[in-house]
Amino acid sequence: MSIVDAAIGSMLPVFVKPPITQEQLKRYASASGDFNPIHLDEDAARRVGLDGVIAHGMLSMAFLGQFIKQQIATIPGAQLARLHVRFASMVRLGDTLTCQGIIQERSSTVDGHELVSVECWVQNQHGEKVTLGDAVVLLT
Repeated sequence: MSIVDAAIGSMLPVFVKPPITQEQLKRYASASGDFNPIHLDEDAARRVGLDGVIAHGMLSMAFLGQFIKQQIATIPGAQLARLHVRFASMVRLGDTLTCQGIIQERSSTVDGHELVSVECWVQNQHGEKVTLGDAVVLLT
């Protein structure tokens, strides 16, 4: 099922990411230009009183963006009109993250295009939602 033919309340196909590794965090930091050791090193984060590593949460937000873009990648003319993401809970090294989404609303624009609103989230292997989001996709 794709966003094009999914009814309101339909779940989108899930997107599972393998367990987060330190190497993955380093690649993410390099790509984003974030070399703050507090964001990458568990011990450095704990020394300043953080519960875990900030980059883990940023990585889960990036996964949510990948999830939505994957949903529209094969739809001709589809565009991501808006994506808002919010960090909800700590993501730790070794967590397996699953991105999920549900169609919330469908509406038409004045020029006849369709807008599809999607509630989306990332949850860990314990079923805890760690990142929340909402997206609007424009179908032309």
